[in-house]
Amino acid sequence: MSSPYSAIFAAPGAKGFSAAGLLGRMPLSMLGIGVVTMISQLTGRYGLAGALSATLALSAALMGPQVSRMVDRHGQRRVLRPATLISLTAVAGLLVSAQQRWPDWTLFVFAAGVGCVPSVGSMVRARWAAIFAGSPRELHTAYSAESVVDEVVFILGPILSIGLSTAWFPEAGPLLAACFLGAGVFWLTAQRATEPVPHPRSAHTGGSALRAPGLQVLVAAFVATGALFGAMEVVTVAFADAQGHKAASSLVLAVYALGSCLAGAVFGLLHLKGDPARRWVLGVCAMAVSMIPLQLVGNLPLLAVALFVAGLSIAPTMVTTMALVEQHVPRAKLTEGMTWTSTGLAVGVALGSSAAGWVVDAAGARAGYAVPGAAGVLAAAVAFLGYRRLRPAPERAEASVPLARGGSDAYDGKDRHHRTEQSDHDEQHLA
Repeated sequence: MSSPYSAIFAAPGAKGFSAAGLLGRMPLSMLGIGVVTMISQLTGRYGLAGALSATLALSAALMGPQVSRMVDRHGQRRVLRPATLISLTAVAGLLVSAQQRWPDWTLFVFAAGVGCVPSVGSMVRARWAAIFAGSPRELHTAYSAESVVDEVVFILGPILSIGLSTAWFPEAGPLLAACFLGAGVFWLTAQRATEPVPHPRSAHTGGSALRAPGLQVLVAAFVATGALFGAMEVVTVAFADAQGHKAASSLVLAVYALGSCLAGAVFGLLHLKGDPARRWVLGVCAMAVSMIPLQLVGNLPLLAVALFVAGLSIAPTMVTTMALVEQHVPRAKLTEGMTWTSTGLAVGVALGSSAAGWVVDAAGARAGYAVPGAAGVLAAAVAFLGYRRLRPAPERAEASVPLARGGSDAYDGKDRHHRTEQSDHDEQHLA
């Protein structure tokens, strides 16, 4: 019997755009830590390195949704290629200015320009949504597969970025991240058959996708969730350092991502029924509860076990989040809606890492785990308070589903494209 994963990847073009998405997402976990490693090696100024990393994150948080909004209107190819070229130019300027010891303000200018980097994960998920519109089981499996890809990126990316910058030359990590971004985006946008058809300006009435009440709840919860992730990374590095094994922190954090990766793979095999909003609330609460053992760990082996267990709730919650975005955001703004969740995470990571660093400096590494614990409680509170906004999901007409440019209707055999065209023809006739 074929698995659900083999079934979704049998869709024409699916393997190609998913592979391109993996490549294009590598900078997500490589660029920030690569800049920190580069600046600390070149100047020894960790304060400057941290400030530049925060600038990168906040710039992407501000510009990412705007780039995705233009993608919904004009298509992935027309928007992503120029945006990526701007981002790559900014990365090049950042590397040159750091290597040439230009004034600090030039570093921040170029770091801000890097924020044009597109949310490649949102672009890939939008393609899955176009292919499997009206097929919730297949879409659930596709989102699970992408969640696994996210975790693979966060397992491999920091190892590559830090390893190259320390073993080769300081700029190697960010340089490789830029190469991955350019290759991944241009490969993805070359695949026109699976690109979602853009929506005309008339379909974008009502302002930003963030005006959807359900999306507001998801983004608010993701700010708290991002704070949990950001704090977890900082505190774990500090804890390993306090134990005398700072280098082991990357392995411990990889175990955290591995737990999420395995859970995401299994979650994609399940055919779940019932209210996804309730499932999402349970997932957020599970993430909060999984922070309790971290307050009690006293050594790295126990920490690794606790983080593996904590990681099990991440991917299923993320998959359910994407399903809720797909339900609550108008189809014409789907890519923007997905990107807003990434923006929430980025803002939360910046806040959580800063708060965790302050607590570690003031009270020690073990006390620092109170920060992700508090962030988890906050995320659970937001989920409970916003539950009513997430159900029932608003209903949308079948004709509003953004199909891919070609191939999807031939794959699923349901002739959705024909029915959409017929609906458009009927509307024109009535007009």
